[in-house]
Amino acid sequence: MAFDSPVFLFGFLPVVLLLVLLLQRAGRLHSAIFFLIIASLVFYSWWKPIYLLVLLGSVFFNYFCGLLLIRHRSKALLTMGIAGNVLLLGYFKYLGFFVETLRAFGAPLHPVAIILPLGISFFTFTQIAYLVDVYRGKTRERNVLHYLLFVTFFPNLLAGPIAHHADLSPQLKSPPGRIISRNLAVGLTVLSIGLFKKVILADSVGAYANLIFNATASGTSIGFADAWMGAIAYSFQLYFDFSGYTDMAIGIAQMMGVRLPLNFNAPYRSGSIREFWRRWHITLSRFLMENLYIPLGGSRRGEARTLLNLFLTMLIAGVWHGAGWTFIIWGAWHGGWLALHRVWLKAAAFRWLHPVASVVRLFAVPLTFLMLTIGWVFFRAADLSTALSLLQSMMGLHGFAFSTETSLLVTAFAWKRCLQLLAILSFIVWFAPTTQAFVTDLLPDPKSEDKQDSFVPTIRWKPNVLYALFSTTIAMAAVTTLFLAQEHVFIYFQF
Repeated sequence: MAFDSPVFLFGFLPVVLLLVLLLQRAGRLHSAIFFLIIASLVFYSWWKPIYLLVLLGSVFFNYFCGLLLIRHRSKALLTMGIAGNVLLLGYFKYLGFFVETLRAFGAPLHPVAIILPLGISFFTFTQIAYLVDVYRGKTRERNVLHYLLFVTFFPNLLAGPIAHHADLSPQLKSPPGRIISRNLAVGLTVLSIGLFKKVILADSVGAYANLIFNATASGTSIGFADAWMGAIAYSFQLYFDFSGYTDMAIGIAQMMGVRLPLNFNAPYRSGSIREFWRRWHITLSRFLMENLYIPLGGSRRGEARTLLNLFLTMLIAGVWHGAGWTFIIWGAWHGGWLALHRVWLKAAAFRWLHPVASVVRLFAVPLTFLMLTIGWVFFRAADLSTALSLLQSMMGLHGFAFSTETSLLVTAFAWKRCLQLLAILSFIVWFAPTTQAFVTDLLPDPKSEDKQDSFVPTIRWKPNVLYALFSTTIAMAAVTTLFLAQEHVFIYFQF
């Protein structure tokens, strides 16, 4: 069930929210927990009920592994638990790719067709993090229903944020700590913003990205201008698609008095690849840092090993995102840039490089966005040949000429509309306040301030008529578009 589907927005969510709030208000917290579990399982099984068995099998396996780790703090038990999760993920996500790779080298194997269960990467990583936290003595859970709700809580089940048990579980098994009316106002506002980002912004610009990428995949030779427009369009599509999903997930949870961790903080304003990964999918970056980079040795074993650890971490992150050479190359692309950035920081400390470093800092944000856009080509392309063909077009190898005969966007009467939309999205990406800076209730510490760039205006949401009108307007625009357009699932639901 997708957040941007009418059945979710006008059927599932209102019913679940009403009953949960009534049970919480009546003090029947155990009933609220049980009902939320049932609702979350219905939410997950809506697409393919058979995969509910996969989810429940994973949950109970990790629950019992956690019990064993609570009683016996053993590295062997932790390794067994992590291995079980990796094997499950490997079977569903990578077996088909592994078989196809062997077939390409002549192995006499039959193709393997396995449909990927929704959210398997996220609920697997969530539970690996839980086992690691139990082993480190940071948390423990003996109540099976509490653990089941922690893993299956539907707002963040399919695509995160990846929450730690110690942060999320206490909120799920206790009454909401904020006034219900304010929780509803904040949650509905953020939900409306997220729906607008997805349906109005991401899906609109995605149509232009799809035009270029699909044409390239079919063998059409794409010109220089079209190639760059398509690549930039996809960069913005992915940005607003994931930002929209994150807002909706956080807003839905907020309406029930649950505060999910921040997961998105204007990543295209980053001046380096390292800063980007501190702003993009923040909880995934934290997971990779705590459970992969640091166990590999982090920066404790010399500079060469540190660079290798950075590269390997991002290479594995690429493999996690998808089974295919395009994702492997995308991970290697980011790993390579992270390593180069670290080398650059060391080199820039030399006095004779200070003038060069000053120039680099001046253009750091556009250069970082350029590097990211090139990387997203591999992330989006259906296969390696499509990615390489589009990159050749972006380098001008298929011609620089721009005319009505050679431009797909002009032929489709879309060039001007695409250019206007990209200009609007550019303004939002680089100059508009983030959702959490606008609605400060979302910040983990209500007294804290979100990191605001100096050139971004400060606008603060307040529970009054003006902002209620704002939320209603964008919600109505998004819902109207939703009913007129085809249903589009969030991009990160594929992972």
